[in-house]
Amino acid sequence: MATHNELGKTGEAIAAEFLEEKGFEILERNWVHNKKELDLIAMHNNYLVIIEVKTRTSDGWEHPKEAITNGKIRSIVSATESYIYQTNTLNEVRFDVVTLIANGDDWNIEHIEEAFHPGL
Repeated sequence: MATHNELGKTGEAIAAEFLEEKGFEILERNWVHNKKELDLIAMHNNYLVIIEVKTRTSDGWEHPKEAITNGKIRSIVSATESYIYQTNTLNEVRFDVVTLIANGDDWNIEHIEEAFHPGL
């Protein structure tokens, strides 16, 4: 596995643990439909929460949240629609972002609730 893939998997595992400690119930990790992936799918306060996880070894080039482009948002929304259809989910949906930046042996974690809205 490529180093960046390993970093991403590590970040997703840390993000899932971080969110579980905040009371999120992780339903899915790396859910894929038609080559579109949702990093984490969770329930929290009766919301279906779709979480995009961005992990970096530093923020020297760009902050991880800046890597979430309009195209990425369209892909996430499309995959979310498929997930809702397949699971017959009736809950309101929220889109969050968790960023992780390595800080020595530790991580700087930022959780952005309602990071974006579809169609805006």
